[in-house]
Amino acid sequence: MQKNVKFQWFEACEKSFLELKERLTTAPILAISSSSGGYTVHCDASRVGLRCVLMQHDKVIVYASQQLKKHEQNYPTHDLEMAAVIFTLKIWRHYLYGETCEIFTDHKSLKYIFQQRDLNMRQRRWMELLKDYDCTIHYHPGKANVVADALSRKSSGSLAHIQEVRRPLIKELHELVDEGVRFDLSEVGVMIAHFQVKSFFFDKIEIAQKRDDSLLRIRNEVEQGKAAGFVIGDDDVLKYRNRLCVLDINDLRRELMVEAHQIVYTMHPGSTKMYKDLKVCYWWNRMKADVADFVSKCLTCQRVKGEH
Repeated sequence: MQKNVKFQWFEACEKSFLELKERLTTAPILAISSSSGGYTVHCDASRVGLRCVLMQHDKVIVYASQQLKKHEQNYPTHDLEMAAVIFTLKIWRHYLYGETCEIFTDHKSLKYIFQQRDLNMRQRRWMELLKDYDCTIHYHPGKANVVADALSRKSSGSLAHIQEVRRPLIKELHELVDEGVRFDLSEVGVMIAHFQVKSFFFDKIEIAQKRDDSLLRIRNEVEQGKAAGFVIGDDDVLKYRNRLCVLDINDLRRELMVEAHQIVYTMHPGSTKMYKDLKVCYWWNRMKADVADFVSKCLTCQRVKGEH
């Protein structure tokens, strides 16, 4: 794959290619648990959430994960790892009650939880739950905890990944600009240009504003100094307190709310957060009521039941 390198296909390449095809065409399937044989649980915890995997005979039966609640974020590491174990026993009680169970964790001190003398009130409550199960806790290193760890891997499409990709690009642009400044533009003929990322909504809003009679009247009042709070920006767009005035033309408002609510990086925020995000840049009459009505009609938000 490199320049000036002859392409060669070794036996190791063929073996890797066949293994890659097999993994891409063979999907892992959850197995059905049997009535005997015991269970194995791999659990892990981080400052983001809890995750666990239930296995039997080296086959995955079911897996689960949960974000940390607000009070759980203040737990120390020992209690946080123990919370992952308790989370496992609670949600899979119908599997584990009355069966032998081996729990694997990457926190070594949990091995001695049954011999620990000084327990706080939270740990005492958890011990009362543990005594109802025939379970043993084992330690294995964090690198070996690939089963439960896979549930906490961040996607490469996250915003953090985009930032990491953006930084080398910006650095390279700065180097090009600095290098171009050193030349004499009249002799070398180097032209320094710049580009700007701009949302397509600005163009739509600008076109819509020039078609609306009410905003045209407000523009005339701004020019006469009568419209308080309204200004005309340098880009010839009418704004209300530095916020773009959005009209309800061709479902422009609805399209804007869909962009702020249903794209991958917004993840269906509530009406309050969505309104606060939108009002930074946009403005229209009854904006808060329209946002609340839009969120209340979102089917995805209606299917999610928050825990109280």
